[in-house]
Amino acid sequence: MKKVIVSVINDLSTDQRVHKVCTTLHNMGFDVTLIGRRQRKSMPLEKRDYKTKRMFLLFEKGPLFYAGFQKRLFYYLLFQKADVLVSNDLDTLLPNYLISRLKGSNLVYDSHELFCEVPELQANPTKKNIWKRIERWIFPKLKYVFTVNESIAKIYSDEYKVDVKVVRNIPLFSNQNKLKNISKADLGIPSDKKIIVLQGAGINIDRGSEEAIQAMQFVNNAVLLIIGSGDVIDVLKQMVLDLKLTEKVKFIGKVPFEKLLQYTHYADLGLTLDKDTNINYRYSLPNKLFDYIHAGVPVLASNLVEIKKIITNHSIGDCIDNHNPKHIADKINSILNDDERLLLWKKNCKIAAAKLNWETEEQQILTVYSKFL
Repeated sequence: MKKVIVSVINDLSTDQRVHKVCTTLHNMGFDVTLIGRRQRKSMPLEKRDYKTKRMFLLFEKGPLFYAGFQKRLFYYLLFQKADVLVSNDLDTLLPNYLISRLKGSNLVYDSHELFCEVPELQANPTKKNIWKRIERWIFPKLKYVFTVNESIAKIYSDEYKVDVKVVRNIPLFSNQNKLKNISKADLGIPSDKKIIVLQGAGINIDRGSEEAIQAMQFVNNAVLLIIGSGDVIDVLKQMVLDLKLTEKVKFIGKVPFEKLLQYTHYADLGLTLDKDTNINYRYSLPNKLFDYIHAGVPVLASNLVEIKKIITNHSIGDCIDNHNPKHIADKINSILNDDERLLLWKKNCKIAAAKLNWETEEQQILTVYSKFL
């Protein structure tokens, strides 16, 4: 069997895109190993069809973490045999590129975002310059590149003159069969109120979560569930206390994907409210948008290019005009009080899910990786 080593910098537990790619490669007949890191608070990994390895590092953030991860990943790859190396995002690309040159392995790069445009790097020009120099050195030499939507693919292609293929991070259509018979009471969800959900593994600054909470002051007969993790969770929890919204906003925390499906399934409205504060967010296509669609949940979203395209083409929700909390609340109340429109959007979500699914999306992966078999 041809061996593939897939690298990612996270702890593997909630990265559904990488999991789907690894499963697709396993089903194609590759011997797949996925390598990431183990954090002190990492959840246990469920058994998977492919092999996994999580490296424990002394530092979990900052320059020492990134330097340590690059070194550990380089030496791990150096002593492994691999026909194909798969690098996910720029923070795994350098070790993979160096090893591919040393050992003659095929290299595939999967960029999940415009890495050098994330807000964390905009606030630190020195760090951004380091990562950008790595990107400018390696990217033009890449032969096989994937990214998550057409806008980002065009930006990379225009800058580096490289063919970039699009594979959106869309759930498996068959995931709908994984829903278990779990009640709202079992999940701690009230049965007498409408449920709004905001989920994600990156609930960070400028992603609209603060305004969503402020909007709940003006939303009637509904509860907002914030499911996941991110840099601003502690700030959001304090905001809820300050605004006396503990009965209207509930924090679920990070949960396994299968349990996340249960919560999303019971939602009446899903939020994705990223702000147009940087080019990375401007052209984002959040995973949660497709999670909502597959759960049959209408969407209220920011008026961003890729997101609006999906919502408009499939008529599954609405967009806000601005991030004023009162405006967001008015939109939410209007949607939740219109049962006929909600029902239509729910039906359209089911139709959209039959078109927007991993079984269709993975065809690009099959085409590229079949060259290595």
